[in-house]
Amino acid sequence: MQRFGIAAFAAAIIFSSAAGVGFAETATPPAAGEEASHPAVEPAALDILKAASENLASAKSISFHALGAFDVPARNGQPLFYFSRSDVLLARPNKLRVIVPGDGPPSEFYFDGSTVAVLTPKEDLIAVAAVPGNVEEMLGKIYEKAGIYFPFVDFLVSDPYKALTTGLTSAFVIGKSTLVGGTTTDVLSISDENVHLQIWIGAEDKLPRLIWATDASSADKPRHMVEFSDWKLNGDVAGESFAPKRTATTKEIPFARPEDASSASDAGKKP
Repeated sequence: MQRFGIAAFAAAIIFSSAAGVGFAETATPPAAGEEASHPAVEPAALDILKAASENLASAKSISFHALGAFDVPARNGQPLFYFSRSDVLLARPNKLRVIVPGDGPPSEFYFDGSTVAVLTPKEDLIAVAAVPGNVEEMLGKIYEKAGIYFPFVDFLVSDPYKALTTGLTSAFVIGKSTLVGGTTTDVLSISDENVHLQIWIGAEDKLPRLIWATDASSADKPRHMVEFSDWKLNGDVAGESFAPKRTATTKEIPFARPEDASSASDAGKKP
């Protein structure tokens, strides 16, 4: 799997069948036998992506909330929808915190430039690993080592534009919306061979507001949504923000993929 780029969203996933609803103007699909009215990769769409990328890449610190939704088929085939929320704080070039409260088990992720720590406060467990480098290098390493992935990863890297456009096969402007994020947004469609993304980007502030994605490589076409809110760029960030708050009873466990950590834990038990 491509580490960064829109193919990475195939590990998370998104799209809406009613994409045209609520747009002040929309792109109309060509009729049978007609040629598309826009090129496969439309320069106007790339311009909007580039402006958003430069806005994020130039910020020394970034914080936002990300509400994610994804569907998983039940035993009877019915799609069941689940939600997750991430409170994200990034300080370039090498600090990241992601706090994930319920619906599922809460977790806290910390990276201070040299060490990654994942804390599960309910179970009072922590996994720690030495991972020196910048945020982008760290994200690649923790995915390989422990399968940790964030669906908003393309907006955390040093060059979001490159991440979003590498391998692009289609990009065009759908229109504008006034129904997302409490502001006017430009609505884009971008795709590569693995995933289709529909992205709402603030027309004035150039900040991502919503993404729907569909995994084009899977027969089940799983979907994933990420809604962004409470953006803050270049705010003051305290150094202690990136240190986990462990207690005297916090137990350390191996930093590994869940199945590997479970095996290591079982191996350490007495027969």
